[in-house]
Amino acid sequence: MLYPQYFIDDLKNRADLVRIIQPYAQDLKKKGANWMACCPFHQEKTPSFSVNPSKGFYKCFGCGKGGTAYNFLMEMEGLNFPEAVKRVAEISGVMLPEPIDDANYERGRKQREEKKQLADQIIELNQIALDHWEKELQGKSKKAKEARAYLETRGISDEVQKQFRIGFAHDSWDDLLSVLRDYGADEKLIVQSGLVSVNEEKERTFDRFRGRIMFPVLDVNGRPVAFGARSLDPEDQPKYLNSPETPAYTKGEHLYGLFQAKDEIRKKKFAILVEGYLDLIALAQFGITNVAASLGTAFTPQQAKVIKRFTENIVITYDSDEAGAKAAKKIMSSLLFAGFELKVLQLPDKLDPDDFIRRDVAEKFNQLRGQAPSILDFLITRMPTEYNLSNNQQRIKFIEEVMPICASFRSTNKGRAAHRQFFDQLMLAMRVDDPGTRREWWNSMKEAVRTDARGNQPIEITGIRKAPRGKITIAERRLLELLVFDRDLRDAIIPQLEPSDYQDLATAELFDAFIAITRDKMDVSQETILEHIGDDETSVDLAHLLLKGEPRREKDEVMDAVLTEAENCVFTLRNMAIANRIVEISRDAVMAEQSGNSELFSQLTYEQLELEKIRRELQRQTTEL
Repeated sequence: MLYPQYFIDDLKNRADLVRIIQPYAQDLKKKGANWMACCPFHQEKTPSFSVNPSKGFYKCFGCGKGGTAYNFLMEMEGLNFPEAVKRVAEISGVMLPEPIDDANYERGRKQREEKKQLADQIIELNQIALDHWEKELQGKSKKAKEARAYLETRGISDEVQKQFRIGFAHDSWDDLLSVLRDYGADEKLIVQSGLVSVNEEKERTFDRFRGRIMFPVLDVNGRPVAFGARSLDPEDQPKYLNSPETPAYTKGEHLYGLFQAKDEIRKKKFAILVEGYLDLIALAQFGITNVAASLGTAFTPQQAKVIKRFTENIVITYDSDEAGAKAAKKIMSSLLFAGFELKVLQLPDKLDPDDFIRRDVAEKFNQLRGQAPSILDFLITRMPTEYNLSNNQQRIKFIEEVMPICASFRSTNKGRAAHRQFFDQLMLAMRVDDPGTRREWWNSMKEAVRTDARGNQPIEITGIRKAPRGKITIAERRLLELLVFDRDLRDAIIPQLEPSDYQDLATAELFDAFIAITRDKMDVSQETILEHIGDDETSVDLAHLLLKGEPRREKDEVMDAVLTEAENCVFTLRNMAIANRIVEISRDAVMAEQSGNSELFSQLTYEQLELEKIRRELQRQTTEL
């Protein structure tokens, strides 16, 4: 029996890990943001078993065992994975969705295997192309000599060319195509590889890369998954041409140069991040080799996951012009959200790393890198110099710029403390003294921190708009499905709903609409819903889906079954809201403790205990339904 991955992930994030573990570790006690106990997996006298409820994992520093709620129950109760999912759902008061059909799962597994096999075959063709292009760069043709001369003008030595496996693609329509055909490669596979282009009108296949310097993109194991190419002829546009996405390559999943740099990154315990491959190669030429390039894409969670295998410390290096600064700000948000420690190296005179290091050599670059400010120092002291903070519009623009970055601080002790430190110093720098304005902006920033920063949605400072909410949960969708066609059920359930049950949900506007419709004794229709939800995209899309559904009971059917299910959903939503509030209190309590505010710390601790009592009572009521 298998469950959908979205449900497994959602349940893991919602599960109360402390409550799940506590029966097996009765000495579990709160220590800062974590909980500590003697390990339930081995005998010990000094507690070394740590539970981090906000991140949803446990770890014993004695025996080394760790994992999520699922891992814990599998180990402790001898369950398989589907049984562990079911058990966590029972403890958490969450309804299980319909299991995935085993045959569908097997088909999916087979499809994944076929995709991997196809990717391996394409990488094999990429390797043939790379070997051919490397050899061509050292050839005697006029164009090959021009390619070598170009690399020489860029200061790229033979040694660095070999290190990064730089090659040259001849200005020919079928040079590589002939090589691949001679190898015996399948025509369909050649097209799928992205190494060639197809003119469907003329039914002609030809080399994609012609008359270009070739820069292979290697995965962390050194396999060529894609290519970047620079034209030699200024008239040949575009100047830079990249591989398309293929079964072997998805944009935003790889970092150029990471394969060559990973050992040096581990050794130096930090990585320098640049934008393009020529920036990276220029630094490597001068002995700076712990460098990776994002290939001009917005830095993605997949790239963060890859580089985090080697370091959690990043120095962002970018051009000091407007475009470079804009790109760097986007990268900051992604890296902060992924939990990296950041420094920001801003190069002078609007130079990129390639131009700068060839002008001022490595010593000057390393000197600037050593002086690079931390992310907080950059945001508070360096970035405001770009704005006239005495001008109200400029101040608002500045706040809108830094808000997504601030929202990306992770929910760790360090992140929370840094968040408050940043806000206080920001208000000081902007000379904002009015308590009401400070409070309004602080609440806006707190709201931003609770949202996923990947979208970098701007947050209004005047008439503050709430930040975008998260994904739709199973319980809220199910409750809306039950309510949409059932007036009697709405009359029974709506009075039980409290604003705090749904106000932070993605579907909050739909719940508000149903409440208004019930209050006004109207029927639910597309017109009455849209009248209340405005242009909220999530609510509009879901409303259309709900109205296409069918009633959950016949008119003459008793309401008992659907009423019980709906009440269960309400209790689940209330339990989730309380759990989120408890997490928020824990964060605020840590900040209060760190700032020495013992009175606030005591108040928050008391509120947390009271909410825990309410939560236990809710779970009891859910069990009795």
